[in-house]
Amino acid sequence: MDRALPDTTPFFSSVDDVIERLAETGYLSDKGTATAVFLADRLGKPLLIEGPAGVGKTELARAVAQTTGAELVRLQCYEGVDEARALYEWNHAKQILRIQSGGARGDVAVDHSWDSTKADVFSEEFLLARPLLKAIRREDPTVLLIDETDKADVEIEGLLLEVLSDFAVTIPELGTITATRKPFTVLTSNATRELSEALKRRCLFLHLDFPDADLERRILASRVPELPEAIAEQLVNTIRVLRGMQLKKVPSVSETIDWGRTLLALGMDTLDDDAVRATLGVILKHQSDQVRAAAELRLN
Repeated sequence: MDRALPDTTPFFSSVDDVIERLAETGYLSDKGTATAVFLADRLGKPLLIEGPAGVGKTELARAVAQTTGAELVRLQCYEGVDEARALYEWNHAKQILRIQSGGARGDVAVDHSWDSTKADVFSEEFLLARPLLKAIRREDPTVLLIDETDKADVEIEGLLLEVLSDFAVTIPELGTITATRKPFTVLTSNATRELSEALKRRCLFLHLDFPDADLERRILASRVPELPEAIAEQLVNTIRVLRGMQLKKVPSVSETIDWGRTLLALGMDTLDDDAVRATLGVILKHQSDQVRAAAELRLN
């Protein structure tokens, strides 16, 4: 099942093209982020994006898929995810049914030897492709998102090394399947553990942090254009103060947007103490964080 070398037709023509086209989806990127995306696309290398939760790592992969018309194939990592969930597995129930039926197909005589049965049940009909294999086999433009890689067990990194090196998968019963078109691949990490140097060597690296005040205001204006500029300014300033506190979970960019939509829905025309106190649950999801924030913001 070997195939030709992967198609390397790029998605983007320049760094400025990345910035403009991502902006059309509502994702506002800085020059550094756009450069990393452009290089990952042009060089055909996976892009490892590291940073705190809620800074837009996953959203960047979605935006690339949206602006290029590619299908987003996502592998959500978690403790215990294994090769069967990440790569492929066999449909054992269907295989057993085929074996029990004797492999009969209508009135056609069938060879009942084990070699024949094995070739029958380990065929494409019984193969369940999981995200990695699905992305490699697709011939249309694809964005492969391996999300929260740091949550997976170390053993999965060995699998990723093989897959991301050649964008090929060897299935003993079927042979080697090689991508005809390399997926644009994004790995994200919240840096809860250090990823292996071997995995990092195969990737380009981008660190994403929370946006500065100016960029966050522009993001908010893009996503909640009806929000008055004065309230948006107050909101962003308050969010930045909260991120400087020792909280269990600081507000993400998406929660900044949610807060803006909340104030708009409630018809609030200023972000005073009463408005903050009434809507803290939109941005802070731990009671201890709300108590700390109320104290440090000196809400009465």
